[in-house]
Amino acid sequence: MKKKITYKKAPSGIGDMLSNAQLVEDILPPPDQLVKKEPMVKVTIMLSQKSVAFFKNRADKQGVPYQNMIKSLIDTYTDYYSHSE
Repeated sequence: MKKKITYKKAPSGIGDMLSNAQLVEDILPPPDQLVKKEPMVKVTIMLSQKSVAFFKNRADKQGVPYQNMIKSLIDTYTDYYSHSE
């Protein structure tokens, strides 16, 4: 038997809305399948100090590794120019 929950500050009519609600089928893949894993190749590259400083600064603000930002930039460039040939 379900336990009845009573809310003191619930909007009026919320009970009717909840009792008439329909279950929506979960169509999303599980979390481990949300990100495509692409084969990676480790490379060494020389970049200007100003470029690295830029990406480190922006990445710090976003809370992501700066290398991921550079990878994303290169991938976006590659995708764009791969389709235009």
